[in-house]
Amino acid sequence: QVQLVESGGGLVQSGGSLRLSCAASGSIFRIYGMGWYRQAPGKQRESVAIVDSVGRANYVDSVKGRFTISRDNAKNTVSLQMNNLESEDTAVYYCYANAISLTPGSRQLNYWGQGTQVTVSS
Repeated sequence: QVQLVESGGGLVQSGGSLRLSCAASGSIFRIYGMGWYRQAPGKQRESVAIVDSVGRANYVDSVKGRFTISRDNAKNTVSLQMNNLESEDTAVYYCYANAISLTPGSRQLNYWGQGTQVTVSS
């Protein structure tokens, strides 16, 4: 199995910055896409930023130019630098990885972290 542990959430004023980090551990064979989703109260979970194994990144339009995703394949980590935060960015942020574990017969699956709260005050 693959475990994801996030860190770095918190409370920040509008216009401020936060950095989220996520480390994958466990019996990992290969990680494909890795990144971040978020879910605000009363809304569906949405993809914020995803990066593939060769560094190609995709962002939701609302964060382009403000958020930057980075990945370290050797350490199985992914980070999200969030600048110029807005109240609309308030949500629980979930680390995501699409991976295959070393368990014999394992399939390519989506794994999720426990979530970290980001609150932006206006």
